[in-house]
Amino acid sequence: MPPRAFPDELLQRSSSERLAYFRSYTAAHPQLKTVSEALRRSIQESGGASLIFVVGPTGVGKTTLRLRIEQELRQRFLAAGEPEPGRIPVVGFEAAAPDSGNFNWKDYYRRALGALEEPLIDYKLDRPMAGRSGTGEQTAAARVCSPELRQALEQALRHRRPAAVLIDEAQHFTKIASGRRLSDQLDCLKSLASLTGCIHVLIGTYELLPCRNLSAQLSRRSLDIHFRRYRIDNPDDVVAFQRVIFSFQRHLPLAQEPELWRDWEFCYTHSLGCVGILKDWFARALADVLERGAPTLTRADLERCAWSLDPCLTTARDTLDGESVFIEKAETANRLRQLLGFGAIAGAEAAKPADKATRMEPRPSGAGGLKHGGRRVGSRRPVRDEIGIRSG
Repeated sequence: MPPRAFPDELLQRSSSERLAYFRSYTAAHPQLKTVSEALRRSIQESGGASLIFVVGPTGVGKTTLRLRIEQELRQRFLAAGEPEPGRIPVVGFEAAAPDSGNFNWKDYYRRALGALEEPLIDYKLDRPMAGRSGTGEQTAAARVCSPELRQALEQALRHRRPAAVLIDEAQHFTKIASGRRLSDQLDCLKSLASLTGCIHVLIGTYELLPCRNLSAQLSRRSLDIHFRRYRIDNPDDVVAFQRVIFSFQRHLPLAQEPELWRDWEFCYTHSLGCVGILKDWFARALADVLERGAPTLTRADLERCAWSLDPCLTTARDTLDGESVFIEKAETANRLRQLLGFGAIAGAEAAKPADKATRMEPRPSGAGGLKHGGRRVGSRRPVRDEIGIRSG
């Protein structure tokens, strides 16, 4: 029997400690490595981009990606030499969902300043004497407002000079009041990134997709990175997903190692190929097993803790709709070439599935009832019919 992947003494620890160990474990799977490398290169060599969109389905591991990039950037900063006084290598935080239905910029500025370790956030004012009562104390109404908070954030970013600002759950920026343009939200972020020289990385679900091409200026200043799930129609993805399951089962702190990889199809169906969903599912099952004192985790335990089919179906539909945006289509390439004055790509029209489905291919005589030189049975021979009225 191979040695355990976790420390043996962990089996003597409490259930909460064993569960915490598994939750802290991160499987370095191929998709996570690929997207991490792409994001790291984009931050180092942005090519003039101010915004980087990292988009993927829910539960694919986007938060794990953010924490991984933060750790790598901090390590690179420390390894480069003596740390610069006052500089922060990277800033990462989560954009809060608005409680009123509209994105709260004031709350966003506060969270960003908090991540920058900025002191006295509630007292960031342009005019120190403004809004003071007769006793000299600052009134709550005049304490701070959005313009002052934004200016404080700009100054903090210029002084702290982080390599990037990583914003998790960035799809919350799309929560806007009716009548307000979505482009205003992104223009504000783009302006903040340009004025401070600090790249902003927006990490979120496919709800971020409408933000990518709101204007030509925004498109020129932004980059896209697709953090996709593992797909069942890709043999390499299937192997990678099976290895992720095997890696997780090896790090489940149980007396007997389970064999969950044998049920990989069941695991895939209820996780949609998303590693984050899979890990959360295994963590729920592990907590249930530890509470009951069972020696291992079985298929029945997974079934008891799995998502029901209705949420899986809803998530699968949203995921497939989002993935379709990243598929390059021949007709889109042709429209672009025609707008620029080029001709259509040779053979692109013939490659459309619709053309293949409607095109009639000639078949030899005797194949499917075709006879008489390719004419169907009962078809008239092509002749010229007389018209008009014949006299006499």
